[in-house]
Formats: sequence, structure tokens, C-alpha cells
Amino acid sequence: MVFSSVTFLCIFFPIVFLLHAVIPNGRVRNAILILASILFYAYGEPVYVILLLVSVVLNYIFGLGVSGRSKPVLTLAVVVNIGMLFVFKYAGFFVTSLNRVLPETAALPVPKLSLPIGISFYTFQALSYVIDVYRGRTEVQRNFFRLLLYVSFFPQLIAGPIVKYHDIEHEIRERHASVDDIFAGLTRFSIGLGKKVLIANTMAYVADAVYAMPGSYIGLMAAWVGAIAYLMQIYFDFSGYSDMAIGLGRMFGFHFQENFDHPYIAGSIREFWRRWHISLSTWFRDYLYIPLGGNRKGRARTIFNKYVVFFCTGFWHGANWTFLVWGLFHGTLEMFEEKEWIPVNRGWKVFNHIYALLMVTIGFVVFRADTLTQAGTMIAAMFGFGAANSFGYVKTLALLSPYVITVMLCAFIGCTALPVTLAKRWQKTASGRAVGEFALMALSIVILGLSLMALAAESYNPFIYFRF
Repeated sequence: MVFSSVTFLCIFFPIVFLLHAVIPNGRVRNAILILASILFYAYGEPVYVILLLVSVVLNYIFGLGVSGRSKPVLTLAVVVNIGMLFVFKYAGFFVTSLNRVLPETAALPVPKLSLPIGISFYTFQALSYVIDVYRGRTEVQRNFFRLLLYVSFFPQLIAGPIVKYHDIEHEIRERHASVDDIFAGLTRFSIGLGKKVLIANTMAYVADAVYAMPGSYIGLMAAWVGAIAYLMQIYFDFSGYSDMAIGLGRMFGFHFQENFDHPYIAGSIREFWRRWHISLSTWFRDYLYIPLGGNRKGRARTIFNKYVVFFCTGFWHGANWTFLVWGLFHGTLEMFEEKEWIPVNRGWKVFNHIYALLMVTIGFVVFRADTLTQAGTMIAAMFGFGAANSFGYVKTLALLSPYVITVMLCAFIGCTALPVTLAKRWQKTASGRAVGEFALMALSIVILGLSLMALAAESYNPFIYFRF
């Protein structure tokens, strides 16, 4: 685990922020952020700090090598980066899967490697830098410490968003955080923290309880409560972390791209992926889908390319068959939409939204399940083919306290564009703008206070994407 949330909020971040704010020298400020980032990561992963540093050193060398458009160096960079990710994240999965088909006498020893936190994020981020240097989209960085800051910057080191080097290259060299930036960043951070602590953690309590039930307890009510709770949990957990990272970055003078755009209001799976985990979907588009040929080589090749992308998207999330099936499920739906076997471009929009949200919910049931068998049990129960066990009904009903129901209703509203739309309309007037800024400040303080009280009272509940 990384710093406890209370330690981070009350000690670590204030010290780092104040030092960064009072020191005007850019090199010293970068040094402060680098040291803080390494300390932040080392607190939970002291051994794997070495792996992080090795990754930065190697990609610094690869960047210098590909600046002359050397394809062999680029190939080596891809092989080394993906190879490191494979060893630490997927080796155990592949060996275990292979042992299932091998004779017992020929079984291979399963590697016992713990997963370094954030390895998927910082590996993709470093690799994007090397590829962009090769393509000429980014100038090679000859200052090692600037590249180290880019890869290791603690707000988005362990769970994204995945930042491209050319998006913050100037701000690594020179940046300034105005009072408005600090206020906006702190507000964004507070909202993200509230999403995680007040909503996602509450939904996690319900989802975990349902998924922990024996299959014989899972009926219609339990299945839908568990599915909806996890649907809300993963959105508010991950978008909450992204808000926190974007907010902290802005307080230091960095402007990260948005990572979520109200994905649950999408009217198709294709639109969902334009709104969900934007930094990952654009990474796969730019560095896998387009190099494979995109949609330029005929329909059959386009379908193949998309399946490769969705296979890799699922596998990126973890070494489990559930993630692979989740990725391929989304790929199949997008293919059906493209062929218009699912007519999302025709008909009433409300039905398109219902279809998209239903498919996303079913997909996340598979994503959350420990096994495909458990996923099948949950999905069958959602459509009336589950157990008719009164114990499951009673246990599920007990989970739905007034507080949980209230939080769930807030989650339903919060995942739509309604709050943002109303705020923008209000702020169009002069009085609304002034009152709105004051109200936003007051709301941020309230959310921050409630979140800190909740954190002090609860046990450690890590972000879902820490394990990816």
C-alpha cells in the first residue's frame, strides 16, 4: 500500500506543495517533486522503486536511440517494456494456464511475484514517449531528470491518467500555478476524494457483500443490487482518482487531459469508449490500432484490428480470463454496432442509452467476478434464472440501509451530466457566477471534511485501479 490517506492529506502533500510553492527555481522544484514521488512510491513498494528507476533509465536510453529513426531500437524498446510488464503481471497466469494442459509430472513452477503498483500505467506512459520520439511528435529529452519526473510524478503514477510527454513537456521545463489554478485544483481534488470515500467505498461495501455470497444465495434482487453497486463503485472509484490526480497536478502547474466524460450517458458501446478511461483508449488507438492499419485496409482487417485492441484492453487490466472475456465482449458489441446488427444509429435515443448501459453493466459483472463461473451465475440471476433462496433475499435487503440507498441515489445523479449542466446554467448570470464560486468553495470544504472523517473511521480501502 502507499501512504495512508490521512498521512498523505495532512502531512505529505502539504509539505511538498508548500516547498514547491515557495521555491522559485525550476530545477529545485523539479527535484522536490522527483524526491517526493520516489518517497511516495517507496513507502509502499520499496523494492520496486528499483524497477521504476530501471524503466526510466532504459527508456531514456531508448529515446536517445530512436531519435535517429532507428527501427531496431524502437523494436527493442517495445520488447523490453512489454517484457517487463509480462514478467511481473502475466507470467504466473500463463504458467498456471499451461500447467492445466500439461501432464502433472511436467508441471512448471509458478512464479511468485507480487504486482508492482502502477506498472501498467508507467510502462505505457514511458513507452508512449519513446514511440513519439521515433515518430517525430516529441523532441528527445536529453535531461534525464525531466524524463524521470514525467514518468514518476506521484499524483498520476499509480493509477493514471496516462499522460503523453508532449502534453506536459513545456510545463516540466517551466510552469506557474496561479491562485485560480490552486483553487480549481483543490476543488477538483476534493470532489474526487469525495467520489472515492463517500460514494465508491459505500458501493464497494454492497458489491463485495453480494459477490461474497454463495451461488445458491444469488437471486434476481441480489444480482441486480450487486451489479448496480459495482457499476457505481468502479466509476466513482476510478473517475475519483482521476479527478484527484488532475486536481493535484493543476495545483503544481500541470494540466492533464480529462480521463472521463460521463460514460454512463453513452448511447452505444463505441461512444462509451470515447468517454471511459479516455487516456487508455486513446493510447491503444494511437499506438496499436492505427499501426495495425486502423480502418484503412478493408472491413475484415478493421474487425481484426479492433478485436486485437479489445483483447489487449481486457488483458491490460489483469491476468484473468474474466478481463479477457470482458474486453472481447465489448469488442463484439462494437463490431455489431459497426455492421448495424445493433441499430444504435437509428430509433429512439432512450432505447440506445438503455441498451448501452445494460451491456456495460453486464460487462462489469464479468469484470468484477473472480471466475467466469461466478460471472455466469450472476448474469443468469439478473435475468431470472438464479436461486430462489430466501436467505439471499434477506441478506441483500439488509444491505440496503437508508444511508446506502441515499448514496446510491446520489451516485445515479452524479454519473449523469445533470450537476454540471445546472452549474453552468447558473453561472451564466453575473450573480450566479459569484455565488457559484462561493458555493463551490463551501461544497469542497464540506466534502473534504466529510471525507477526512470517513477516512479516519474506516480501514484502508485501496483504489480499484491500483492493482492494474
